[in-house]
Amino acid sequence: MDIFNYNPRASREVRVGNRPLGGGHPLRIQSMTTTATTDTEGCVEQCVRIIEAGADYVRLTAQGTIEANNLRNIREELHRRGYDRPFVADIHFNPNVADVAAGIVEKVRINPGNYVDPARTFRQLEYTDGEYAAELQRLEERFRRFLAICREHGTAIRIGVNHGSLSDRIMCRYGDTPEGIVESCMEFLRVCVKEDFTDVVISIKASNTVVMVRSVRLLCEVMRRENMAFPLHLGVTEAGEGEDGRIKSAVGIGALLNDGIGDTIRVSLSEDPEKEIPVAYKLASYVVESRSRHPFIPGRRAPEFDYLRPVRRPTCPVANIGGDNAPVVVSVRLDGSADPGTVTPDYVYCGTNLPDPEKRISGAGYIVDAFAWTGEEGTWPAYTPQTLMMVGACRAALKFLFLSYPALNDEVKACLRRHPEMVVIAQSNHPNRTGELRALVHELWVERIPAPVVFYQQYRCGAGAKEDFQLMASADMGALLFDGLTDGICLFNASAPDGKAGISAREADETAFGILQAARLRTVKTEYISCPGCGRTLYDLQSTIARIKAATAHLAGLKIGIMGCIVNGPGEMADADYGYVGAARGKVSLYRGKICVEKNIPAEEAVEKLLALIENDRRC
Repeated sequence: MDIFNYNPRASREVRVGNRPLGGGHPLRIQSMTTTATTDTEGCVEQCVRIIEAGADYVRLTAQGTIEANNLRNIREELHRRGYDRPFVADIHFNPNVADVAAGIVEKVRINPGNYVDPARTFRQLEYTDGEYAAELQRLEERFRRFLAICREHGTAIRIGVNHGSLSDRIMCRYGDTPEGIVESCMEFLRVCVKEDFTDVVISIKASNTVVMVRSVRLLCEVMRRENMAFPLHLGVTEAGEGEDGRIKSAVGIGALLNDGIGDTIRVSLSEDPEKEIPVAYKLASYVVESRSRHPFIPGRRAPEFDYLRPVRRPTCPVANIGGDNAPVVVSVRLDGSADPGTVTPDYVYCGTNLPDPEKRISGAGYIVDAFAWTGEEGTWPAYTPQTLMMVGACRAALKFLFLSYPALNDEVKACLRRHPEMVVIAQSNHPNRTGELRALVHELWVERIPAPVVFYQQYRCGAGAKEDFQLMASADMGALLFDGLTDGICLFNASAPDGKAGISAREADETAFGILQAARLRTVKTEYISCPGCGRTLYDLQSTIARIKAATAHLAGLKIGIMGCIVNGPGEMADADYGYVGAARGKVSLYRGKICVEKNIPAEEAVEKLLALIENDRRC
């Protein structure tokens, strides 16, 4: 694929009621109800809010045949009120329920990890080749019956793989790998192809954005090799809520949208479901519309780069930048401000306005324009291609060079070779800035110039547009992070067209750190892996998240999983330090890692018991 120029992946059309997707149709947006599916009025009211927010599809869970059959009552009431958006039924553990739902709704989502295979138990199983083939035959026979029902009713399906609910069978054959995740999907797709059933959508979701992006990239390649072009649903599951949930979703979904991958998306937030829709629209609009029909980028791809299994680009470390160092954050403080906020940047770019020592951010190095740099300790010069003639006379051990891809000429390359102490601050004004920034780094890679690269991303968001800023920056950085090209991030919000600066330097820095944490490259705060909730949720999810966050936000580096039910917990939170999982209505089980340490605690007592567990472990 062309990693520098935006080209939407070709996919076949899939009929989903009156909203077909793929095959050149617009990117479809969806959400999922959180009300119990047996509550007809509650589901109808929530569906109305989701639809009026702009959703193309509404998904509802169906744990059993009672819930599946009630989907008909919900849909009939919505039709009576004039709403005709397609319904999607979400099924786990029970293929018989999927059969029932297929006769009622326009699309049924099944999970390969628990459609025929039992729920994941983390047991180590051994299969001979013959036993494994027999399991596949059993899967195919049951799945073919479901496809026949879907064909009869014109029902589409989504094969929705969740990283957290891979079957023990897949785990024992392939391990917890993108290859295993993809194979879990391909087992079902191959049956669809054999049966000539084409109304199929695929999703691969994970709370770990690295796993999610690598798995979807690999799936696209495996489908290409097997001549499949099924459309893709994108989402980061258990992304959380608030700013962290938005940043994490945009990093993962944006990385794939930038490469033209994706036909429908859901931004999964632990909030009221209608709040997901405008976030999804902003993300889709920004990436797809800004990249479409952009000027061609003549990039040269580095032979060593592996799109499917990327590793970090090898660079020469300069101070604490590049090499094996975690990516740094550079703050832009042209006004001399010194409020670091909740996190302290590694460096501050101040232009020519270097504050007095007592007014600087403690612990941060200061970057000064080269012609104004005096050699003061703790400060470093920054050059442009126009001021490179000054480099030779400078003895600084660390230098910076603001550079765009069009300005990367032979003279600049020669200078970078002569001065291994120089760090590139890469910038772009191209409509496809991700593609042009990729081209710049790949050119350095091709030319064997190991200079570290900090990506400088500038925006113009006005007052009240913090969410826009976070979504754009996260989407622009996603692919650069997962490609292994990032040695640092610098985010800056210039004054909006009305002359007002809407995003402070402090907020920009916090966003930069949030982006690095979302991509699992640097951890500076507590991480919450929380599901968005659905009709299976067994306790008050939003208030519980708020209570846990209020008590644990100071525990930087800790991962806490908060799951409404057992479908994705404990699997999706397998790398969390602690887990809080709905076990029955009003009951919660607590986990330390993958191990359940206390079962069926009353929900009103569970948060305090979780906090006591964490505190006791920290004392030990």
